[in-house]
Amino acid sequence: MTTLSEIVVVTGMTGAGRGSAAKVLEKLGYYVVDNIPPTLIKAVVDTAEASEFEQLAVVVDARSREFFSRLVEELEDLRERGVSARILYLEASDEVLVRRQEAARRPHPLSREERLMDGFDRERELLRRIRGRADLVLDTTNLNVHQLGQRIRAAFEDPTSGGLRASVMSFGFKYGLPIDADMVADLRFLPNPYWVDELRPLSGLDEPVRDFVRSQPLSEQFLEKYDELVAILTDGYLREDQHFLSIALGCTGGRHRSVAMAEALGERLRAHGVRVLVVHRDLGRE
Repeated sequence: MTTLSEIVVVTGMTGAGRGSAAKVLEKLGYYVVDNIPPTLIKAVVDTAEASEFEQLAVVVDARSREFFSRLVEELEDLRERGVSARILYLEASDEVLVRRQEAARRPHPLSREERLMDGFDRERELLRRIRGRADLVLDTTNLNVHQLGQRIRAAFEDPTSGGLRASVMSFGFKYGLPIDADMVADLRFLPNPYWVDELRPLSGLDEPVRDFVRSQPLSEQFLEKYDELVAILTDGYLREDQHFLSIALGCTGGRHRSVAMAEALGERLRAHGVRVLVVHRDLGRE
């Protein structure tokens, strides 16, 4: 019998993309079981091992007050059996969740006879504690299905490789803070290329903007300090069996400074052996 090496629990808000995430994991070779209560996870694991599956993904949602305690208990039991158990949590803004649910023409499973938003409020409260235990939190507010797939593949494509995996996201403060970042840095202390006429129409992906941003003495100091901080976090994360780190770098519009610095930080992390996905959340919105 093949020993199951990893189980990924996909959970989070209704409409945040649990089903899409499950399809991506299935393409990566995971045996996927959708919509099961936490109490059945061990039974599914036994079935997966009997069928000689090495990687399992289960999709669970919050339907009762016992959700958190039962799920944590089941995962701890699996870890004692030597199975790597990780939680992928998906969320999005209330506005986007309501719009998606209305487009699907489905009531929220926890809304009862109340407003749709009441169901989301109840679900957020039920999931609050499990979100805090998640290994990876993804905010799908501004992600299409292809971008979501890219983020999931970067995190789970090679579970045997070990080490730390990181996503580095650029964003614009004018569009709001990312809600799924472990670390957020404000780069508005750097001179803004927007005020240089020949650089304004370009982005941080263009060489003139990149050179302008990287030529600032504070840019190099920032990258050096972040190198040191990420090195400390890498040791701590791996010691605690945490393998995903999300870093968000922000400037005013998410077009120049944060984009250039996200690319630079991604390069430095890769040089240290960290698997990195660089994402530019707001590039192209202006």
